[in-house]
Amino acid sequence: MERKTNSPETAPDRDRLYELSEFFRIFGDSSRIRILYALLDREKCVLDIAKQLGMSHSAVSHQLQTLRANRLVKYRRDGKTVFYSLADDHIFGIINQGLEHIEE
Repeated sequence: MERKTNSPETAPDRDRLYELSEFFRIFGDSSRIRILYALLDREKCVLDIAKQLGMSHSAVSHQLQTLRANRLVKYRRDGKTVFYSLADDHIFGIINQGLEHIEE
């Protein structure tokens, strides 16, 4: 992978860097990381995620709300059930790159 070179002159503006720091802040909570990881293979409802992770329904719902607000997960409704999935392949890539980095 070719690495882009940045200099202070080409760095994003302050607002964009703030947005980037907020984006990475979302990954700073292990519950949110666990939920994202649970969604890597397929979409799931809140109850399935809670059961898989041993978390309460309300805790999972709260974290999903944060993940949704930050566009890391998306949802679809099927009757009364809401299914969540990763928003796009970038999220999968970010998680995998993070794992690769800590395993080096």
